[in-house]
Amino acid sequence: MTRKPAKPPKPTAAELDLLRSIWRLGPSTVKDVHQERIAERPELTYATVLRLMQIMHGKGLLTRDESQRSHVYAAAHARDALQTNLLKDLIQKAFAGSGKDLVLAALSDHVTDKEREEIKRFLKENPDA
Repeated sequence: MTRKPAKPPKPTAAELDLLRSIWRLGPSTVKDVHQERIAERPELTYATVLRLMQIMHGKGLLTRDESQRSHVYAAAHARDALQTNLLKDLIQKAFAGSGKDLVLAALSDHVTDKEREEIKRFLKENPDA
């Protein structure tokens, strides 16, 4: 019997912020992630980042290499896989399963003119999209 790969767990907003940093930085120590995050959130303490990364490891959002003195954490799931999973969940919960309604809502209020032009260009170049 073939097992389906496990669905990535859903990160909280704070966990998603740290994941974005780790996706940008690649495998990182807590210190690396903390340094990167304090540029945007100076009140964020090292202890908070450490605890959150430990929780994320326990949830299966991060892997941890303990072979060095400073543990190195990496994202357990590719960015696009996690985003796709979160998007599917959002479409089901907020748009009753309608991808069209999601796109129309996004295009009506949350897209700049420049982004709208990029979307039009993408659709012209990718008619099967």
